[in-house]
Amino acid sequence: MKRILGTAAALLALTGGLAPTTPATAAECPSGEFCAWQEANFGGQRANWSGDDGWWESWIADTDSSWANHGISGPGIKDFVQVYESAWQGGSMTICLAPGQEVGYNGAANDRGDSHIWATGC
Repeated sequence: MKRILGTAAALLALTGGLAPTTPATAAECPSGEFCAWQEANFGGQRANWSGDDGWWESWIADTDSSWANHGISGPGIKDFVQVYESAWQGGSMTICLAPGQEVGYNGAANDRGDSHIWATGC
């Protein structure tokens, strides 16, 4: 009996016990919305939108460091989000998110967003 218990204890130690593994934390962004955070990995203040915005508020403009697209998908629905470096979708696109995509950090897009639109693709 001691041998079985000892073997079971060793097996639990090697496998980390019976506790289930926890999946990576998803970004907290309301369903149907696009969100941008001031800090990487969904930290700091969050802005969220359900529609297009041609001129982001001053506190999030050019301070975006992580993004999540929790938009609703379906036939004919604009469910991709294109972020632009200038107001009214001017300048270059900094990042484009597919439906359900979350980006904790992107060096090329970091601190460059000023506006966005919902689109049918990237």
